[in-house]
Amino acid sequence: MSRRDTDQYREIFLYGVPLLDVRAPVEFAQGAFPGAHNAPLMNDEERHQVGLTYKRKGQDAAIRLGHELVSGSVKEERMQAWIEFAKAHPDGYLYCFRGGLRSKISQQWIAEAGIQYPRIVGGYKAMRTFLLESMQANINRSSFLIVGGLTGSGKTDVIRGLPSAIDLEEIAHHRGSSFGKHADDQPSQIDFDNRLAIAFLRHESIRPHTPIVLEDESRLIGRCALPLALRHRMQQDPVVLVEEETAPRVERILRDYVLDLSKQFRDRLGQEQGFEAYSARLLESLTNLQKRLGGERHSRLDGLMREALSVQKKTGDVDAHREWIRPLLVEYYDPMYEHQLKDKQSRIIFRGNMASVLGFLKNRTA
Repeated sequence: MSRRDTDQYREIFLYGVPLLDVRAPVEFAQGAFPGAHNAPLMNDEERHQVGLTYKRKGQDAAIRLGHELVSGSVKEERMQAWIEFAKAHPDGYLYCFRGGLRSKISQQWIAEAGIQYPRIVGGYKAMRTFLLESMQANINRSSFLIVGGLTGSGKTDVIRGLPSAIDLEEIAHHRGSSFGKHADDQPSQIDFDNRLAIAFLRHESIRPHTPIVLEDESRLIGRCALPLALRHRMQQDPVVLVEEETAPRVERILRDYVLDLSKQFRDRLGQEQGFEAYSARLLESLTNLQKRLGGERHSRLDGLMREALSVQKKTGDVDAHREWIRPLLVEYYDPMYEHQLKDKQSRIIFRGNMASVLGFLKNRTA
């Protein structure tokens, strides 16, 4: 029995239905949905030529040109990619930008190979609109608990220990501080919005009346901007404060910004090149703080960081990194956060170490 075309966007995103995106690669790169597979009907240059023809000569001429450009072995190769996807994902759907001509042509060509594969009515544009509207509605009707605390206090660990939390840093693929970049890139803003909207949808579906726990973040997580409505709510809702001693905080920073980051770069680029890229990233992150740190303090921390990197390169020992991490926390990050905390004092409903905060939040969101 063949499946019908669908406009049930909510179910598609809730259940992670496989998606075949037949838009051009440039469109896919600008924004896509999690897990979608791009197998375009036309490549970027072909799409450009068809678009120019549409403007100059109209739709019929553009369609004729499209069929000329995507014919013979080119057509066979692209059809084969769709057929392989359809066979691997019999429960999936295909779509183009508006759910119009390109997805209909792709659907027709797959049908010629004996496979009835449904498409998404309205395409990418309709799904994107649905996500943005649903996210706004979910922000408006949800309640939030904000996890705050000094840098390295374990806020992210608390978030990841709670089923009722949405991990903004994971969605943004960034740890949130000046040192927060990973070895690979962040998602585009559109991709971040899409992923965040889906996280809200799934929370609403599973725990519709449970407060959502979020880590206290600035408006930007790396280059990804939080929706203004969400940022506004995060500046108003109750705060739970994680309070940890300096020593365990230093160890978390060492874990995240030294051990984990160096491994990411080595895994991606190999031992030697990866270490050089990791070293450059650490030094760049510190340089980005130079104006705020001041010349003397930046020079001192830069020297400590370079010495630690030299030791790590020669011996693999990372102990010396604590010598720059500790003063960076105590002299820079802590005073900055404590200043920001003054505006949040009236909203703090609980404070304690990481374990007690986790227990408190589990009870509040049970």
